[in-house]
Amino acid sequence: MTLQRHLTKTLQHARKLLASEHVRLLPFVGSLQRYDLGKLLRDARAAANVTMLALPQSIAHATIAGLPIIYGILCSVIAAIVAPLFAGSRYTILGTTNATAFMLFSFFSVNPALAGRASELMLLLTLMVGLIAVGGAILRVADLLQYVSRSVLVGYIVGAAVLIMTNQLIPMLGLGQFVDNHAAASFATLLIGLVKALPHADWIALAIGVATLAVYAAVRKWQPGWPAFALTLLLSSGVFGSLIRFGVAPFAHAETFVTFGFGDLSPKLPRLLHEGIFNDIAALLGVALAIAFLASLENTLMAKTLAARTDDRADVNQDMFSVGMANLASALGGGMPASGSLNRSMLNHASGAATRFSSLFCGFYTLVFAVLIAASVGWGVPLIDYLPRAALAALIIGQSCSLFNSRHLKICLRSTSDDASVLILTFIATLLAPLHVAIFVGVAISITLFLRKASRPYLTEYEFNEVGELREMAETRKRPIPAISIVHVEGDLFFGAAELFRTQIQRTISDPLLKVIILRLKNARHLDATSVMALEDLILFMRAKHLHLLVSGATHEVYRVLKKSGILDTLQAGCNRDAGESNLFLNSPSNPNLSTRDALKRAQQVLGTDKADIRIFFDPHQHSSQQ
Repeated sequence: MTLQRHLTKTLQHARKLLASEHVRLLPFVGSLQRYDLGKLLRDARAAANVTMLALPQSIAHATIAGLPIIYGILCSVIAAIVAPLFAGSRYTILGTTNATAFMLFSFFSVNPALAGRASELMLLLTLMVGLIAVGGAILRVADLLQYVSRSVLVGYIVGAAVLIMTNQLIPMLGLGQFVDNHAAASFATLLIGLVKALPHADWIALAIGVATLAVYAAVRKWQPGWPAFALTLLLSSGVFGSLIRFGVAPFAHAETFVTFGFGDLSPKLPRLLHEGIFNDIAALLGVALAIAFLASLENTLMAKTLAARTDDRADVNQDMFSVGMANLASALGGGMPASGSLNRSMLNHASGAATRFSSLFCGFYTLVFAVLIAASVGWGVPLIDYLPRAALAALIIGQSCSLFNSRHLKICLRSTSDDASVLILTFIATLLAPLHVAIFVGVAISITLFLRKASRPYLTEYEFNEVGELREMAETRKRPIPAISIVHVEGDLFFGAAELFRTQIQRTISDPLLKVIILRLKNARHLDATSVMALEDLILFMRAKHLHLLVSGATHEVYRVLKKSGILDTLQAGCNRDAGESNLFLNSPSNPNLSTRDALKRAQQVLGTDKADIRIFFDPHQHSSQQ
């Protein structure tokens, strides 16, 4: 009975947690209730356009990751079907992406012991990515992604694009047997290996690649509304693939892909019950965290971009939940990790999609094509066997050029020196370190620079002027009462700012004439344990020198922190509370200067003087500006 009661309470707590964090389990139900034939037709047409991009991209991204192409196709099928059932956005399309694909390649390149088991470990890795994303959504981790500078993602994508293009030059030049790109732990080693192998370049493969790239560029220039990637891939496969397939010299030796069969389409499950499972989990944990982070960040930025164009509201935690559920399903279906595709999502919106169900149609269309490809083996015309590796490599290089967003680069490089530093250092990190490490290097740099700014509270001395207005005291003027200093504190006083706050106050009290400091904390925010301990150290330090510290303008938040931490007792030590004496003066919203006036009177009481004539000027029409 006790066990049942505990289980019931646990379920109730879990339900309350989900409800309080606003992660809905079945958000598609409302859309389904309002669905009609008109919306269905619009979704079906939009999905047809997206499928023309999704299918060849999934093949390309699996190739970038160094996986059999079936992993990319199954991911695009499953993620596109599952994600909209849980997403907050109605236009997002999930599937394979360049950034996550090359992160997979980078990870296995620097872990040769795992590279041979990449296909086996991929399902476990995708499962881990899904679990991390689901847990992050429930804990509202997506809200924290806003603190990651956009410069990190721009720098990462530019670096990944350089790596992808360099890597794909290997099959485009027919150097697959001369360059072991799985041994390329960095851009430098990859480039050195490529340069050394250049004398062995296959000019037929290069000709196929250059011709394919020229057609792709021509279609994009003269018919920008056409699916350039898919059409060029079909044309190149039809021309060069046929020449290779039928052994026409000199194309007979060129490499092509191998068509998958129906057995490859059957669902696969991650191997969880084997002796080394925990070793595998430990080995994959770092890259799983990196991919979950990158996929959620990509999806968040994509959802916000679409929301800005459609007047929808971006629900980033709900979208992160959809990323997690899509990856869990992809792991159970035999796919690679899924992320939000900005290209496919923007195309979905531009094609007139009405609801989230356009993504389902896209997934089903892609599945139909996958079945046709598998069936072509039995027909004696294996379709993927007509796809030249050099042609796909050229198309990947051409598509990677679009990752260099010149507008975003200019904004990041010209806005502030911090943004430029984050972009450049993240870019360098992608070239020097594995991508699952580089992304966190960029994030660490971004957060470090953010904390450096946030941890600098603004402190300035204030005084009452002749008419009783509180104002900043000019450096050339002397304090009205040399023994009393009113110090206004503006900004955050969390752990990062605590030491700087204490140092600045200690510099102020170095004045031998000073006896009392009034800390005006009305605009001080986010006190934590570190800042409270710094304040206590400061109080004790001043008392040891027979100096006094008073606090004015304290908000109720500041008061609660001081009271709960016990520092309020330290601050109030020496006060006759029965007589109404206090060293803490709370802010009065109706008159923001009143608490400082009272603190100044208390300071004079401590000093045993009433030298200053304290007047308070209050204009109700201007008091907001004085705050």
